[in-house]
Amino acid sequence: MRALANWWDAVELWVTQLPFPFQVVLAAVVVLPVCAGLAVLVDRAAGVVGTLLAALPRPRRASRPPEPLFDVPTER
Repeated sequence: MRALANWWDAVELWVTQLPFPFQVVLAAVVVLPVCAGLAVLVDRAAGVVGTLLAALPRPRRASRPPEPLFDVPTER
């Protein structure tokens, strides 16, 4: 784990020493594909969940309307 932390520190140091325009381009080249990939994964996961939920049996409708929660005056 320490080797990974040392590598990451070296990468951070290299990036911070680059001129700002190169930092922006590097961030765009790395961040945009990562965000696009995550968006595709989230979209597919939502599609799978939607398909699974659509396949669940739905409750049958009641044959008569439900009773009111309070007394409703009726006209005579």
